[in-house]
Amino acid sequence: MTWIVLIASGMLEAVWASALAASKGFRRPLPTVLFAASMLASMAGLAYAMTEILTGTAYAVWVGIGATLTVSWAIVTRAERASVARILLLGLLVAGVVGLKAVS
Repeated sequence: MTWIVLIASGMLEAVWASALAASKGFRRPLPTVLFAASMLASMAGLAYAMTEILTGTAYAVWVGIGATLTVSWAIVTRAERASVARILLLGLLVAGVVGLKAVS
């Protein structure tokens, strides 16, 4: 159960990071509210996961999921360009997250 919560929290990290950018410095209300709500839920999930998963592993997985999804969303929405190197590096990041789960 804690791994599911951790994965969901990592996904919420991507939501709040994207909402933060969309808030344009907290000047747009809807993205600002989405940022605050998803950040609170993401942090709460991370805190819960850390009750059973080692801190370093939980944090690395949380950041890895969030970073991968944030970059992927930026590529899908064409806010950032895709490149072979970027895709390969995202693949390595995902492999690292899966590897941490495998050895935990």
